[in-house]
Amino acid sequence: MTRDEVIEAFNAIRVWQNGDRRAVHKPLLVLLALSRVNDVTAQTMDWNDAEPLLKSLLEEFGPDGSSNTRHYPFWHLQTDGLWQLDGPPKILNRPAGATPPLTELRQNHVRGGFTKPIYNALKRDPELIGIVAQRIVDAHFPESIRGDVLDAVGLAQLEFMGISRDPQRRRDPAFRAKVLLAYQYRCAVCGHDLRMGQQSIGLEAAHIKWFQANGADEVSNGIAMCSLHHKVFDLGVFKILPETYQMVFSQHLNGSETASDRMLAYHGAGMILPQAKEYLPHSANLDWHARQVFKSPARSS
Repeated sequence: MTRDEVIEAFNAIRVWQNGDRRAVHKPLLVLLALSRVNDVTAQTMDWNDAEPLLKSLLEEFGPDGSSNTRHYPFWHLQTDGLWQLDGPPKILNRPAGATPPLTELRQNHVRGGFTKPIYNALKRDPELIGIVAQRIVDAHFPESIRGDVLDAVGLAQLEFMGISRDPQRRRDPAFRAKVLLAYQYRCAVCGHDLRMGQQSIGLEAAHIKWFQANGADEVSNGIAMCSLHHKVFDLGVFKILPETYQMVFSQHLNGSETASDRMLAYHGAGMILPQAKEYLPHSANLDWHARQVFKSPARSS
């Protein structure tokens, strides 16, 4: 297969959609498999080896409950034409839509991996792994956590500088400027407003509903945050209540007493609001973030 054919095969992967609900099962499994191409000799991996890794990735980067269906992509990716399964005929001869239960995949040591043409093309062209991986993280995760995703799957060592992105949808270059102006150039969580001359330092425009989930480049879908609070917001550490604009933190947040206390000082506090009502975060966007990103359960008040 040519490089272009391989890229097109990955671009054509069908990802489950239901309105604006996120499904990152297939993207995370593909990234995990990409990380193995140059590190192991086997073309396929045993589900028993893949399961704990995929479960951990879904718990960290997927919506709540994603890990309950962690075996779905391992089975269903075969319908996209770039994944193959090896195992007993009694398992493999099932219709593609009849997902085997977890116990059968484990007990029968079902193996899965890229098809031979895809695997060989990736093996002889390591840069292609980077191209495919970059396009996947660009399509499914916000910029603030892409490095974390790549690090978690074992692809942090790849250099993606200069690799072309998917050109189909472009962000509004004025989005950041509009959001920072609306919040008077300070973090809506902690008030961080450090500058070097006229240049803001460490201040970013966070999408509430991710751009990758068709979130709009509108001020009502953005909040000015320092780089730290932007990252933890995108990781689901806290949510913002639509009615009161209070920040509510997840029970999963942990760390040293000093670090966690510093973060939890904002639990239950109201965010710093923008300077005009029309810039307030839209309730539908906050609801999406609470459902698709926030890691429940929430801490008590």
